[in-house]
Amino acid sequence: MPMNPNIPDIVDAKSIMDVERGIEQIKKGGIVILVDDEDRENEGDMVMASEDATAENITLMMLEARGLICTPMLGDDLDRLNLPLQVQNNTAAHRTAFTVTVDAASGITTGISSADRAHTIQLLVDKQSSSSDFVQPGHVFPLRYEEGGVLVRTGHTEGSVDLVNLAGKYPSAVICEILNPDGTMARRPQLEEVAKKYDFPIVAIADVIAYRMSHEKLVERGAEARLPTDYGVFTAVAYDSVVDASEHIAVYMGDIDDSEPVIVRVESECLTGHVFGSTRCDCGDQVN
Repeated sequence: MPMNPNIPDIVDAKSIMDVERGIEQIKKGGIVILVDDEDRENEGDMVMASEDATAENITLMMLEARGLICTPMLGDDLDRLNLPLQVQNNTAAHRTAFTVTVDAASGITTGISSADRAHTIQLLVDKQSSSSDFVQPGHVFPLRYEEGGVLVRTGHTEGSVDLVNLAGKYPSAVICEILNPDGTMARRPQLEEVAKKYDFPIVAIADVIAYRMSHEKLVERGAEARLPTDYGVFTAVAYDSVVDASEHIAVYMGDIDDSEPVIVRVESECLTGHVFGSTRCDCGDQVN
């Protein structure tokens, strides 16, 4: 899947600080409010690490968030537990990847109580669990995480798992949309009231994107080759994205001194202009 087009060009200090506060809260076993953009779902979810799910904080989500409690998980874990997607042709607006619902096969009553759901969630993130430890359907809603996370998809599924992973917890989260007492969707002013009431940090998915972009190495150096041109002999180095299947080529001449800043020009890829010299654009002229 291609990189997320909503990746910011500039990372500001406040974005990083907000994410760091969220990370510390998750590390302590607490809850964070994760918000997306106004032009997307425009909602806030309570988020915690799945490994920290208890009857008490599931009850808090039920009473104060009031939305659907879901458990975003990595695809590898869902495959290991034989939990397929609910539908193969997802026609929902944001393609939220619901799997079949589950309950623990033992250790619960009906499956709907806070304690029952917490037990099922804990079992989902137990590496010793197998598909035989669950029954389908149930009262817990796993969601399939898109590989690459928020760098590929700007969803609460990916944002919550990325945030939990950054906190050093097992990469699975419990999320619940926050509704107002009258059943309407809580927006930023109401979300800030909930955050103040419980001292929950508010983190934007856009900030998680910015944090990952500024803290992670997102490419790996690949093959390199000598590149003779009309302008001299260059060295071409391939870099492979660790997020998607894209490749990038860096071309340089001479020796690069790590102690000095290097001036870099970023050129958008244009097959027709760069390779075939198309006159419909000036890409070839720019490179020359």
